[in-house]
Amino acid sequence: MISIAQLRSSAELASASLPPLLAQAEHLAGTVLLGEHGRRRSGLGDDFWQYRPMQEGDAPRMIDWRRSAKTDAQFVRQREWQIAQSVMLWVDQAPSMTFASDNNLATKGDRARLLTLAIAILLIRSGERVGLTGTLLPPRRGEAQILRLTEMLLQKELGDYGMPEARAMLPHARALFVSDFMGEFENFEAALTKAADRGVRGVCLQILDPAEEAFPFKGRAIFESMGQTVRHETKKADDLRDRYLDRLAERKERLRSLCSLTDWHYGQHRTNDTAQSALLWLHRALESRT
Repeated sequence: MISIAQLRSSAELASASLPPLLAQAEHLAGTVLLGEHGRRRSGLGDDFWQYRPMQEGDAPRMIDWRRSAKTDAQFVRQREWQIAQSVMLWVDQAPSMTFASDNNLATKGDRARLLTLAIAILLIRSGERVGLTGTLLPPRRGEAQILRLTEMLLQKELGDYGMPEARAMLPHARALFVSDFMGEFENFEAALTKAADRGVRGVCLQILDPAEEAFPFKGRAIFESMGQTVRHETKKADDLRDRYLDRLAERKERLRSLCSLTDWHYGQHRTNDTAQSALLWLHRALESRT
């Protein structure tokens, strides 16, 4: 994986190729035609929205004389209402996210970084402020912020499983949490509850490897956490399948219920599915007000 030092160096050279993660995210974002992000209503903004006939109470300075000259009526030029919002991101960078059951599959962490950076690119280029939860990278606009996000997304976390960062959540912002959500459930519950108390609404995207959902193991097997802190050996792995799948289903249901309770959206994504479909769903979920 490209280092932070290499990423900074390539970002400073205008003629250098983009770092792999950023290049992939740029390509993915480019495949999604999302149109303008502005709110389609009258108000303050830079983009033209519509002409409407002048009404009682409109100031004369609001008249668009060029448009009005074409008819006997007087028309007002309205601009689109655009207020940039802040979107806070948390991406699980713990060792559990480095798992991939097949060399032809992306790791959970690689897919999480790709999707998160792609949605950040789309949001920033539509005028939103995007940053990370916590205090290390507050929400900002601009292309420079995309490079900062790329650097931060390449950093690692300690411990087997990620713990959501819910400090410095801006009131009434939006948020995106991307993880396998396999760690202590209480950590996720505390983070979402804290965010909801501040009026933050958002999306939890659970990313899993297909083997984690199918549990295709049989016979003798050794199961070891990616951080090598947990190890379990069995001679009959297939005997564990039903219990494992029940616990996984229970975890998904708890996450779904927690998101429903806090007015967040819950989604699932497997690393053998297309990244584009997940990106489309993410954008719609972040835009949704219900």
